[in-house]
Amino acid sequence: MTTIPKCVFKTRVPNNPEASWQERKGWNWKDISADDYFANKRVIVFSLPGAFTPTCTEKQLPGFEDNYDEIRNLGIDEIYCISVNDSFVMNAWAKREEIENVKVIADGNGEFTRMMGMLVDKHHLGFGQRSWRYAMIVDNGNVEKMWVEPGINNAGEDMDPYGETTPENVIEYLKRT
Repeated sequence: MTTIPKCVFKTRVPNNPEASWQERKGWNWKDISADDYFANKRVIVFSLPGAFTPTCTEKQLPGFEDNYDEIRNLGIDEIYCISVNDSFVMNAWAKREEIENVKVIADGNGEFTRMMGMLVDKHHLGFGQRSWRYAMIVDNGNVEKMWVEPGINNAGEDMDPYGETTPENVIEYLKRT
């Protein structure tokens, strides 16, 4: 069983996290460890190439947000969206999309993504290093199940597959287990 990499995420957290996005005032830097996110919990993590990009914004993020309650009722404690973007971008994206349930995680330097073996070269698109699209169930820091879109490391192509990592596939798996 694969263990989640031990790393620290540089995050911006609101002073009043229980407030809606529009009411949050004042933000501070906070280091959050992988253990803070993954220890003693069963969570879903889905990773995508970038905040504000079409497939990520129109399908994947809202799909997990819309299915949040059903997923939680299937034994999941949290749902995390991770991307190789900085915390300012991830928070702005979640705010714009009015995401209240899925938690966004900024992997600004791509450290977690690299250690997961999912960092890919998207220089041909002007993206630099980004995450390949994947989703996984993590149980107490261990990968229980992982879905990876086909064609990983497709530098030079502009393909962005989305089929394996849908919330529907994750839900189907959770219903069987």
